[in-house]
Formats: sequence, C-alpha cells, structure tokens
Amino acid sequence: MKDMQEHLEKLRVQIVECEMIRDLATDPKKRDLFARLAEHHKVLAAEVERAISTQSPPSAADETRLKQS
Repeated sequence: MKDMQEHLEKLRVQIVECEMIRDLATDPKKRDLFARLAEHHKVLAAEVERAISTQSPPSAADETRLKQS
C-alpha cells in the first residue's frame, strides 16, 4: 500500500510538472504534447487512487510481519 501511495505522489508531481511546461511552452506542438501528458498522468493517478481505495487496510498481523522483514 505504501508503494502505491508513493507512486501516486510521483504521478501528482509529474502532472504539475507537465502542466507547468505546457504553460511555459511557446511551441504549439510542445504545448499540446505536455497537455496530453498531463491528462494521461491524471488518468493513471485516478487508476492508482481507485486501486488504493479498493484495497483492504492491512491487519495488525500483516503490519507486524512487514516490520520484521
């Protein structure tokens, strides 16, 4: 679950970066490319969020086992 949260945060950062580059780009092709990349990352982030929300929280035994490894 922690890995998925970390990946979600990375996707959110990439969305912001793509939108920033899109807004600063003077070339229309680059502006379009980074707009599409931002939208694609938004779709990926939504999928990760959905996967996180459908996972059951780890039990106390699972957490203990993870800490020991």
